[in-house]
Amino acid sequence: MCQKKEVKDFRYRQIHLDFHTSEHIGGIGSKFDPTQFVETLKHGEVDSVTLFARCHHGWSYYPTNVGKPHPELQNADLLGDMIKACHAADIATPIYLTVQWDELTAREHPEWRVMQAQNTAANYPGTEPSAMNQLTPTWHTICLNHEGAIQRQIDIAKEVCARYNPPALFMDILASWECTCNACLSSMKSEGLDPLSADDRKSHDKRVLLRFFERFSQAVNGEFPDTRIFFNSGHIYKGQDERYQYYGHLELESLPTGGWGYDHFPVSARYADTLNLPYLGMTGRFHTHWGEFGGFKRADALTYECCLMVSLGARCSIGDQLHPNGHMDFATYNLIRPAYSRVKALEPYASNATYQREVAILSVEAQVSQLGSHLGHRSEPSDSASARMLLEMQIPFDLISSSSSFDDYKLIILPDSIRLNDDLAVRLKAFTDAGGAILATGESGLDVEGKRYLLDIGAELSDTPMEYDPSYLSCRGKLDDDLVDASVVMYEKGASLRATDGDVLADVRPSYFNRTWDKFCSHLHTPEDPDAAPLGPAILQKGSVAYVAYPLFRLYGTTGQTLYKYLVRGLINRLMPSQLIGTELPSATRMSLMKQADEQRQVLHVLYAPTQLRGSGVPYNDGQTRAVEIIEDAPELKEAKAWVRMDEEPADVTCAYSGKTLPWQYDSLDKKLHIVFPSLHIHGAAVISQADNAVAAE
Repeated sequence: MCQKKEVKDFRYRQIHLDFHTSEHIGGIGSKFDPTQFVETLKHGEVDSVTLFARCHHGWSYYPTNVGKPHPELQNADLLGDMIKACHAADIATPIYLTVQWDELTAREHPEWRVMQAQNTAANYPGTEPSAMNQLTPTWHTICLNHEGAIQRQIDIAKEVCARYNPPALFMDILASWECTCNACLSSMKSEGLDPLSADDRKSHDKRVLLRFFERFSQAVNGEFPDTRIFFNSGHIYKGQDERYQYYGHLELESLPTGGWGYDHFPVSARYADTLNLPYLGMTGRFHTHWGEFGGFKRADALTYECCLMVSLGARCSIGDQLHPNGHMDFATYNLIRPAYSRVKALEPYASNATYQREVAILSVEAQVSQLGSHLGHRSEPSDSASARMLLEMQIPFDLISSSSSFDDYKLIILPDSIRLNDDLAVRLKAFTDAGGAILATGESGLDVEGKRYLLDIGAELSDTPMEYDPSYLSCRGKLDDDLVDASVVMYEKGASLRATDGDVLADVRPSYFNRTWDKFCSHLHTPEDPDAAPLGPAILQKGSVAYVAYPLFRLYGTTGQTLYKYLVRGLINRLMPSQLIGTELPSATRMSLMKQADEQRQVLHVLYAPTQLRGSGVPYNDGQTRAVEIIEDAPELKEAKAWVRMDEEPADVTCAYSGKTLPWQYDSLDKKLHIVFPSLHIHGAAVISQADNAVAAE
């Protein structure tokens, strides 16, 4: 893994201070006090704050010659006063600018507004009542396929950079809206795209965004080369690495209680880390979503989220919203202080640290994108489910695209839907020839048309597809100690196979019949027919390639059936018997291993704070509702044990927080360093100081 370049004023303890403020509220900034502002930030152990130059309402908070100042702004340069106060306290000040959500511009230039192919409304909990969201109390989107809209963004950014010389610009809301305005219809036609095709509309949106990224970054960085630019889309798109050439850093927006969930950030982080850009994670103090006044999550939740960010190689950002009067809410920073106190203590062990891993998941989102299609998910289900499995098994991993190097990995996982072109098939064959292992499931390994396997799994497609739904998986031997000695129901159809030279580890078994209106059994589905012959192989292994005929990861994500995870764990142990780190703590435990080469040390991170489902009816887009996953109870663990595989005995193992030596023992026979955390609340970090050139075993 390449070491990230160090950049100026890219701090570890950032606040993203929203200030989207309506013109229908008076006294904007009337209670802003620079001393109170800074003292509140310092109380929260904050060392960087993203400040607003221009918000979604379209108003500016500084003297502007390009935009328009908020009509109720009480001090002409609120932004400048905030920056001056922060710099005196050594607090960095990136600057926020809105891009596509811009109410003022939408009113002044309705011809620039996005015309969506489907009439939906972002961030609006009701059912969309009007064309182009005209009657909807939510943001109206600007299309960047208009020269005037592009030039306005460039002019505003240059003005802000000239006045304040920020270390970075946070350019917000740059997404695909499937726009069909007149400008987009015209350019789609000239580019040979079909406006009736969702894939073509998304492809066109992507081209429009890339043209904007290039032009904006050239114009701004041409005059202000030291200003980093981040373009926020609310998601780190996988398989679209061409967009990241214009980015100075990444901010991984991922509010667990805001609809992203607790599985989203690790997926984004493990892909972002492969892009060789410095990055931070972004959560929020809100219970539900951005813009929630009076909604707070527990301090323990923020602590867990920030320590998880550090453990995965990220810096931290917590979202807050400043009251329109400009007075900082001290209670909010009381909640933030415990999290950022921990992060502050961890910074010496996070700087220039690289994440250690031996497993890669080939991203379905990336593969679908690179094959020319598009997904609408915040995280593709098989990507999320495979990542969650590995997190629950405490197996460090990267999420990669097919263009990534495979050289650093021992095992590559192809989850459910990774169809191969000839180039990828050749590269995977070279990987296994060099000693690597592959675990594939579902359609993975098939050619793009789904007609034959380009991955040698030791089997071929049968002439007829699988008939039974559901069917049953029956292992021929014990793949994992936690598996039951019985057939396991599979809730999707799998591939119908005929074994050639692969070792069959499990069979597909039929039910008596499929359930229909006139022929069914019991409440749910028909049982297995024990007297029928197997329908074909369910799991095979040929050399260092293992294959499961079912989309096992997606099934785990939809049903939560732990037996599916134990099947994967058993196969991983066959393919890669020696793991990098491990523990006997519960599956909610998260672990990582970071390496600081210059300091000749490694840091083992262990986190434990189980999530709970509380609330199931939070209003969401277009009249939908969603559940809320929270952290309320974070129990303290006593005598928490973990291990690291190492070739040689270390010099010492200490606690990153206290500096005291932790109980540890090195077993020279199995090459494992056993570490005990006498007490672990939310997060523990063991600093492993290496003796001579001892490093984690390769």
